[in-house]
Amino acid sequence: MSADPRLRFDEPMGPHTTYRVGGTVAVFATAASEQDLTELAPLFNEWPLLVVGNGSNLLVADGHHNLVALHLTGDFDDLQIVDALDGTVEVTIGAGLSLPVAARRLAAEGIRGFEWAVGVPGTIGGAVVMNAGGHGSDMAASVTTVRMLRDGVLTTVPAAELKFGYRQSAVRRDDVVLSATLTLTRGDVDEAKTMISDIVRWRREHQPGGANAGSVFTNPAGDSAGRLLDEAGAKGLRRGGAAISTKHANFIIADEGATAGDVFAVMQAAQELVLARTGIRLEPETRLVGFEEDA
Repeated sequence: MSADPRLRFDEPMGPHTTYRVGGTVAVFATAASEQDLTELAPLFNEWPLLVVGNGSNLLVADGHHNLVALHLTGDFDDLQIVDALDGTVEVTIGAGLSLPVAARRLAAEGIRGFEWAVGVPGTIGGAVVMNAGGHGSDMAASVTTVRMLRDGVLTTVPAAELKFGYRQSAVRRDDVVLSATLTLTRGDVDEAKTMISDIVRWRREHQPGGANAGSVFTNPAGDSAGRLLDEAGAKGLRRGGAAISTKHANFIIADEGATAGDVFAVMQAAQELVLARTGIRLEPETRLVGFEEDA
């Protein structure tokens, strides 16, 4: 038991991910303010750092990992709205706030341009790191600056330096995103709420429930990972307690009692199916921690 309530040792990562599987980490740290971060920063020099949001795009290998997992809460769940003189709206969202919550709150204020995020079950911090997107938009479309802890220093980085690309950015693994400032617009509240409802309905109709981490593989240029997997006969493919969804081929469902190894084995088998059929090697969108392939 740690004397510091912000720290837990030998913490299982399963409860902190949407797959509900995975091994343990040496330290699980929780920061609720920038002061917490400053005080906890020495830990980040002792072990490799893993920043964990909702764990909705994360697979941690079975076994023990000598790293410190950092979770942001408290002040990092904040959302601030400032109307600019040019008619736009400047929105600063804490890295710990979930995308669906942010999307709904902004829609209720009649702020447009972030409705797409209601269908992405991650946090703002993770969304910045991977340039999350969906329904025709992404983070790059509205992010102007990002506040982060980099090399032990609190700094604000303009979007141009983040080099946003398809599901990627120049945010480094040891950077800690604290908040993102977005430029959005005001519009009709009812139209914003209708768009939110339409996206939620589409997601329920087309994507599976259960313990999953969303899309497993990124889309190859000009194609769809889901289509390639479907045509390769991947739906229902199973390894141990994990299987590819029969509803959407780019989702893996972890059953109760599954292991991270099971999920990873399904990923590998799916890659091999598509590679053998098309010559295309699908690249994981899921962040892999502790696997040999995790570069």
